Amino acid sequence: MSKQPSFSQSLSLFIGMFLLLFVAMFVMKSEPHIPLLAGTAIVATCLHLFGFSWNELEEAILKGIRTAIMPIIILGLIGVLIAVWMMSGTVPTILYVGLEYINPNYFALSALFITIIVSMFTGSSFTTVSTVGVALMGMALAMGIHPFLAAGAIVCGACFGDKMSPLSDTTNFAPAVAGVQLFTHIQNLLYTTIPALTLTIVFFIFVPQISGTSMSSIVEMKQSLQASFNIHWLTIASPAVVLYCSIRRKPIIPTLAIGIVSGLLVALFVQGETSVSTWFQVMQNGYKGEVASDLVASIVHRGGLQSMLSSISLILIALALGGLLQHCGVIRALFDRIVQPLRNPSHIVLATGTSSIAVNALTGEQYLSILLPGQMFKDEYTRRNIPLRTLSRTLEDCGTLMNPLIPWGVSGAFFAATLGVPVIDYIPYATFLWLSPLITFLYAYVPKLKRLSLGDGQI
Repeated sequence: MSKQPSFSQSLSLFIGMFLLLFVAMFVMKSEPHIPLLAGTAIVATCLHLFGFSWNELEEAILKGIRTAIMPIIILGLIGVLIAVWMMSGTVPTILYVGLEYINPNYFALSALFITIIVSMFTGSSFTTVSTVGVALMGMALAMGIHPFLAAGAIVCGACFGDKMSPLSDTTNFAPAVAGVQLFTHIQNLLYTTIPALTLTIVFFIFVPQISGTSMSSIVEMKQSLQASFNIHWLTIASPAVVLYCSIRRKPIIPTLAIGIVSGLLVALFVQGETSVSTWFQVMQNGYKGEVASDLVASIVHRGGLQSMLSSISLILIALALGGLLQHCGVIRALFDRIVQPLRNPSHIVLATGTSSIAVNALTGEQYLSILLPGQMFKDEYTRRNIPLRTLSRTLEDCGTLMNPLIPWGVSGAFFAATLGVPVIDYIPYATFLWLSPLITFLYAYVPKLKRLSLGDGQI
């Protein structure tokens, strides 16, 4: 589209959307779906008044929604996979073993390091959360761990690999956009990763863990699991296959399909579930087996394609709004006015990070939050002699890690649906995610930290 709204028009749209979402979610305690839908309608109306035809607006919306197709397919398959793993006894077996060996007093640390290991090998927070993350949430409920704390620890560890693993899409994407070598990018990330992870570990050491579940309750849960499922090592075969495929960088959709098929085979041969009709019912609506313990039932009665529809609809609305803001030039108009007056290199880094966060908030899309600021600021970094590795690090910290903290973000919506904890509730405990951008900004403004990070006086 050749036309572009003015800076004042774009700014008014941005402020209006922010106020609408803030009041609806934090004051009225509303779910984000309807406020986002209302905001999309308001933005489309305003852009029409600014001179855009309906065909242009429709094209922008469709472009935004097209980027949602792959996340929607993945979310649907993960919902089916979780239900199958409940039926096959995979999650109950992991839950049983976890109750046996994980100390409740150190649950958050255990969850953090387990998910870090898995995410580093797979390079995917989605795979990590949908496999060990689901089982760890079950353990947390069984042990009486606060679910907000458990979700925060799981999200921190899962996103660690998204940021640091050479197998991660975003870890490769950010340096590619900035024009930096992959391992130069990873090495430079250590300057924010090490202090953020250290503070996160300290936080999880001292934060209260248990809300009062007795050992007798844990024993009762284990007995209920044994009575309801055949606890067997073969039930781990399906997640092992998924993790193997992820490590080998196989495409995500065939990987999830293999996980579903292998899980059904485990349900057939290990749990003795022979009814194909039951399989279809479970994959559609989630597992609803007979379980004596109400708490165990609340853990294993989950999953199914239908369980992901709320997240899917939220992503569709968010990316439709993002398509309007991106393809009608609203984001470009804001960037052009904000970047040009900046002179201080530290301000450039701050503007890069805040722009990446803003794109996340406006579009809900992780890759756009890396791509758009990266394209718009790269020439400025080169012109001002700011190392491009600083650009790639800022994009990673403020793009990759902030998306799970936005309720309508693709990652945030998925994590909330999979773990059963709203984004707003786990934010205070997802310390690694919001500490990393803060430390990035500290490196930009504190002289001693600049030298520590770069070995010279520049950012």
